[in-house]
Amino acid sequence: MKVEAAGGPSALNFDSPSSLFESLISPIKTETFFKEFWEQKPLLIQRDDPALATYCGSLFKLTDLKSLCSQGMYYGRDLNVCRCVSGKKKVLNKDGKAHFLQLRKDFDQKRATIQFHQPQRFKDELWRIQEKLECFFGSFVGSNVYITPAGSQGLPPHYDDVEVFILQLEGEKRWRLYHPTVPLAREYGVEAEERIGRPVHEFTLKVCGGHCGHLMWEPLWFPLLLRRVQAEGVEFV
Repeated sequence: MKVEAAGGPSALNFDSPSSLFESLISPIKTETFFKEFWEQKPLLIQRDDPALATYCGSLFKLTDLKSLCSQGMYYGRDLNVCRCVSGKKKVLNKDGKAHFLQLRKDFDQKRATIQFHQPQRFKDELWRIQEKLECFFGSFVGSNVYITPAGSQGLPPHYDDVEVFILQLEGEKRWRLYHPTVPLAREYGVEAEERIGRPVHEFTLKVCGGHCGHLMWEPLWFPLLLRRVQAEGVEFV
C-alpha cells in the first residue's frame, strides 16, 4: 500500500540527480557544500518558503500511520516506539502487529517517539527523493521518519555510522551538537551526557510560525542530542 502525498507540485527539482541535490540544499551550491562542509562540519539551512513548507508537510504525517497500520505494520520490522530515559534509549515496542490506537496512546501518554523505517516503501515522493540521491552519491540511501511529542526526547546523545540529512516536515525540534569525543566514529555509539560537555551548536528546526523547509546535514563523527520544545515535530532522516 502507498499513501500518496497531498498538496501541489514538488518544491524540489527532479530533472536530474544533481539538480535534485542542489534544490534540496538550496540556497547553498553543491560545490560550496562539498568544499566547505562535507566531512568537515555541520550545515544548517533555514528557509522561509511557504511552498516548501506545504511540500514538506505533505511528505509524511502522524496521521499517515493510521492508514498504514490498517495494512499491517509490525514492531521492529516497520517501526519502533522509544524514548530517552536516564540517558539511555528505552524501547517500548509491543509484540507483533502495530495498532494505531496503541501508537497514539504511547505517543500521547508515554511521550514516546515513533520511529518509522524506510517510509519510501509507502510514499512515492520520498522514493523519488531517495532514488535521485542514490544516483547522485552512488551509494545506498536509507531513511527514517521520527515523530516526537512535545517536551520529550526520543534518543540519547549518540554517534551515527552514516552521513545524515535531516529535513523537518512538521512542527519543530530543538537540537544540540557537541564536539566529538571520538575522532572518527565508524559505528553507532551512545555517549553519556556528562562526557560531551557544552554544545557547540544549538538551534531549532521548524515548519511553523513563518519558518519552513529547515534542513540540517550532520557528519557521521558528530555526537548529537535533540530535545523537543513546544510543538510536536516530524522529521525525515
